[in-house]
Amino acid sequence: MTIQITILKIEDYGPWTLKLGSDREAQLQIFQAKLYSDLQRMFSKRDSIVYFNRFDELIAITNGISLEEHLAIECEIRDIYKELNISMSIGIGATPLEANIDAYQSRKNHSQLDGSEWIYGNDQIQLLYNNSNKLSADMFAQILHLDIDNSTKVSDILSPYEITTTMMRMFSDLIELFVEQKSMTFYLGGDNFMVIANNVSKDKVLLIVNKIYENQNIKLNCGIGVALTGRKAVQAATEALDTIRSLRDQGVIRPIYEIKCI
Repeated sequence: MTIQITILKIEDYGPWTLKLGSDREAQLQIFQAKLYSDLQRMFSKRDSIVYFNRFDELIAITNGISLEEHLAIECEIRDIYKELNISMSIGIGATPLEANIDAYQSRKNHSQLDGSEWIYGNDQIQLLYNNSNKLSADMFAQILHLDIDNSTKVSDILSPYEITTTMMRMFSDLIELFVEQKSMTFYLGGDNFMVIANNVSKDKVLLIVNKIYENQNIKLNCGIGVALTGRKAVQAATEALDTIRSLRDQGVIRPIYEIKCI
């Protein structure tokens, strides 16, 4: 079973920013927010989901998005951002981290796919989409949606910026704990985190949630969603997290809940 990851990167971003002069920071923040919005719109309508990695680099789960569709997105992006090049590096792996490394290696080796100067992938990617534009039968995505259990208790004690420092410490812990499982963790704002976690068992997730409690004395809830595509897996994970909250209101404590859509 595999997952497909696409790394989206603004090429030559540093030199371009210097052309804007020293009063550029507000412009860059506006630009980065708009680019993220545009990419999320383009990929989500194709049943994908995009996460910030760095602000000049984003990571998408692109199960089922063919080379042809990547090319269509590239053309749409080029029409909007004529002054910049956005590269897309496609990778496939048994785990999210392996797929990420596969994508990175393709770009590093300049393995351009047919029809584009800025889309990279290895022979496996080329062969996959030469034969079919349909979702590979062995592809799926498993998403963990984590948040703080009863977060109002935290906000009643800490100021907004103190909460942010708490979230960043937790983010750091989650990254370290999940990367050991070849998974990839992203902070979504507020008290929300998402992890691309194919092949991580519920038992292992519970161990990590308990480890966070030991380190920071904060309880986490975790909704697990499993589906063929990234967007559907996120939807299932969020529905699972909502179910945890609903059960809690009924007096039933379930820190982890899973919904499978395959």
